[in-house]
Amino acid sequence: MLSSVMASPKGSRSQKMKLPIFTRKGTLEVPSPTEKDWSKDDEDDWVFKDPDQERDSLPQPYRMINKMVNSLFDRSWEIIEARDTSSKAELHRIQPTIYHPLREIKLSTTPNCMDVSQDYVFIGGSKGFSIYNLHNAKQLYVWEKLKVDVISILATDLGSEILIAPVDETGIVRLFYFYKDGLYLIKAINESEDASKQTTCIKMEISKGGNFAALLLQGAGDIWLDVYKLPKESWIKEVQYPQLAVNTKKKVRQQLQLNTPDSVPADSLDMDMNISFRGDVKLSLPVQIMKIKPPKPITGTTFKSPLEAFAKIAGCRGLGSGQNHYIKASQWEKREAILKATYKKYLDGEWEPEPVSMATFYFLLPSRVIPVPAGVKRSPGLACALGVHWTDHHNFFFYSLNRTLKDKVDPEGVWPCAAPIVVSQLSPCSSYLVLACEDGVLSLWDLAQGLTLGVVALPENCFCQSIHFLKYFLVHKGQNVYPEGSVKCHMKCVVLCTDASLHLVTASAIQNSTISLLVERPVKYLDEAICAVAPVQALPGMVLTFSRDGSVLLMDVAKSQIVCSFALPRSYSLAAPWNPVFVVSLYHPCFLLRGDHPDEIGSASKAEDIPNSIFYFNFEDYPLLENLSRNCTIPQASILDHPTFARALPLEERCEKFFQKSIQNLAKYKVKEEEHWTRLRRYSLLLQKEDLKK
Repeated sequence: MLSSVMASPKGSRSQKMKLPIFTRKGTLEVPSPTEKDWSKDDEDDWVFKDPDQERDSLPQPYRMINKMVNSLFDRSWEIIEARDTSSKAELHRIQPTIYHPLREIKLSTTPNCMDVSQDYVFIGGSKGFSIYNLHNAKQLYVWEKLKVDVISILATDLGSEILIAPVDETGIVRLFYFYKDGLYLIKAINESEDASKQTTCIKMEISKGGNFAALLLQGAGDIWLDVYKLPKESWIKEVQYPQLAVNTKKKVRQQLQLNTPDSVPADSLDMDMNISFRGDVKLSLPVQIMKIKPPKPITGTTFKSPLEAFAKIAGCRGLGSGQNHYIKASQWEKREAILKATYKKYLDGEWEPEPVSMATFYFLLPSRVIPVPAGVKRSPGLACALGVHWTDHHNFFFYSLNRTLKDKVDPEGVWPCAAPIVVSQLSPCSSYLVLACEDGVLSLWDLAQGLTLGVVALPENCFCQSIHFLKYFLVHKGQNVYPEGSVKCHMKCVVLCTDASLHLVTASAIQNSTISLLVERPVKYLDEAICAVAPVQALPGMVLTFSRDGSVLLMDVAKSQIVCSFALPRSYSLAAPWNPVFVVSLYHPCFLLRGDHPDEIGSASKAEDIPNSIFYFNFEDYPLLENLSRNCTIPQASILDHPTFARALPLEERCEKFFQKSIQNLAKYKVKEEEHWTRLRRYSLLLQKEDLKK
């Protein structure tokens, strides 16, 4: 349109004198001399041009404007076609069933984190945390005595008690003891009166059962790992007999001022609540037993002979760490000079400072890999070692917990890997460990049996982002089920990669490890990229996936299919879908998800004015999931009917079942043999009677 308006026609007189002309399409060619070789469709190669339609080329800058307008129209049309294609694809795509939350917990502050333990929900937010009943969403207690927000909270089940560990924005960790209707403050572990000596907690872990705690601390340019032993046996006695732990008023005032800024006396708390804060009871403090620092960089040896190096690793302690070697400093310098000379063009230039080395650590139970030291009483379920690996390091270290702070900190064992470890994960039962290296290789370990289950490699250009263990399940008659009893040497986990692809890894001691693709890397619809994954232990073989577009889907990993979708009410959405705030209960068939009002976040003047809610989803209340949650266990007798299922049982049980079946078959054979001889005797008697009659 623009070209027809701006183009100037040729002179009117000359235009009238012009006659129609014929021009040939494409390039001109010399025709064949014989008429037989002429094309029969020669007439179609000619096009009629009307001289009236000829236009002069536009002068600058109008020619450039014309190209820009045409390009704009072309791009707009491409976008329209892409949207039309996607809308048609959405119509043809099978939409999963959408389920909405059953209950809502309305909050006056923004919830930053939450955790579930027993029948309680612990929500960390502005100036403290609150406790809610998991089943009826009733608020039981609010502890808001800080000047900063709580950004992380950890709740550990101790049996009849719960250990709560909130971490605030300044990195201070406080331990709370929750017993029946009382909340007790134990200690602010890393709080210091001198602000210059204040340390920051980056990560915290509590052992299963609550006997030990480990904190990754940072301060004054250093980073280290502090390990504490928790006197939980003393705590239960001190809360049951508070007269033994009651302090004087002076000690209580000092403790409150030191550990709870802006705190108020216990008498002024709301007594209508079911839980009361017991500030008059002082519990025993955790005891530090170990301080672990990052591995030192490998330098030239200080040993004068190989015998000194061997003497250093007496008892195989630290063997494999690379520290006790006999390589001289001059040899390191020569190798470094060769490296710089070979790759000079890549090494020249400015280098970014190396990031601070971070640690990933787990509490490990006694096993064949980590035996209990001689003379130490073995308690079932009690952690005996700490497994640690640091960023940009190849080694996984084992440290015994049976020590004091005065003992020398040397690892009891070292597992060296071929490449630096980037991600690791310990199973909830503490029996299996997965180490993912930066080259995309995953090492699968069975710690309980002391053997490796296999090594698998992720697809090319796929790098591990997170690992999530699934409770081992089987597919029986088209349904995912848990085997009754314990299953040894079998594990399944899902791996989320940095390109948002999802993979299922299966390993066992009797079969080769396998890896299968569950969700491909999104190419066309980037908003469908998976940001977080959470296994659902109440549903066999099911995981929750959270995408960038805010969708929450339940996936069956055995079939690689979407079962259903969970959605917040229309007025709510996920404010940060790439980092959702949620928690899945390990012992209840439910999960909780934070919802935000997107329209009111920018308009609200204060954070307290923004409406925030925690939504409760119960799997057993939805028709598609009700039977899956309640009928999720299969007896061992049914498993043995199929040879593939029988492999999931421990070797001892499989042998016992085999002998029992053999004895039963032998008994059946003896019965059949006796019946056969009885029939022969009867037949012989009948023959004898016939002979007598004759």
